[in-house]
Amino acid sequence: MAGGVLSFPLTSFHADGSLDPDGFRAHVAAQIATSPGAVFPACGTGEFFSLDEDEYRTVVSVAVEEAGGRVPVVAGIGYGWAQAVRFARIAEEAGADALLVLPHYLVAAPQEGLVRQVEEIAARTPLPLIAYQRGQVAFGAEAFRRLAALPTVIGLKDGHSDLDRLQRLTLAAPDGFLFFNGAATAEIQARAYAAVGVPAYSSAVHAFAPEIANAFFGALKGGEEGTVEKLLRDFYVPLVELRDRVPGYAVSLVKAAARLRGRPVGPVRAPLADPSAADLGDLKHLLVTGLDLVGATL
Repeated sequence: MAGGVLSFPLTSFHADGSLDPDGFRAHVAAQIATSPGAVFPACGTGEFFSLDEDEYRTVVSVAVEEAGGRVPVVAGIGYGWAQAVRFARIAEEAGADALLVLPHYLVAAPQEGLVRQVEEIAARTPLPLIAYQRGQVAFGAEAFRRLAALPTVIGLKDGHSDLDRLQRLTLAAPDGFLFFNGAATAEIQARAYAAVGVPAYSSAVHAFAPEIANAFFGALKGGEEGTVEKLLRDFYVPLVELRDRVPGYAVSLVKAAARLRGRPVGPVRAPLADPSAADLGDLKHLLVTGLDLVGATL
């Protein structure tokens, strides 16, 4: 999975908010055509939190069909472990290769409880698991050792950007254990994560501008510091500043940018809200700038 940008496709909805399977199929097919390291349907960018079980089944099934075994399909699961297991079974039936365990719902929990959450899921599905620490989930070294010792737990995605803690975890990990940079707009911190042994990352930008995402990934991997710096300065940093204007824009802006490029992804579902007209104008200007930097057009 470190061989390419990790794709987190958007879930397509019609204007009335209903699921649009055909739009999602077209979107995920376009994502796969750009050769990502893996595809992660129904995760945070895919609005997992707003999908019912039937919709979730459709989304994962379509992603598996379009991937056709060419890239791994890692489906998101979440909430408390009992509900997460229901989604895990649906993903298994749909043919997913692995599962991303999103942070549990609402409550803070001690380290023992965080480990037990994953243990309960692992005991009820044969699929490989990638734990996601973000928000109220953060594993200490001892809890992480217990987590990594579970036979089906293959990786950890980190969204905290606490590089001191993360370095301790990478040093405590068994051989072959996978780590992923899951920071919001991960490219901003990609060099720092790579320095502590975490080169693989998810890219929300890939969902609307794979040309930019892949150019950045190639420049970073090839040591082209000038290109990395220019893309960060002229595209990624302004994107983060725009993203930070309104809660939820980490998804809403991504979907709006995809629509600007004619992708059939539709609006976001509540509680998210689509960008204002002014912010949409700024987003379009920034998108044109970013595409121009890599020799692409809107």
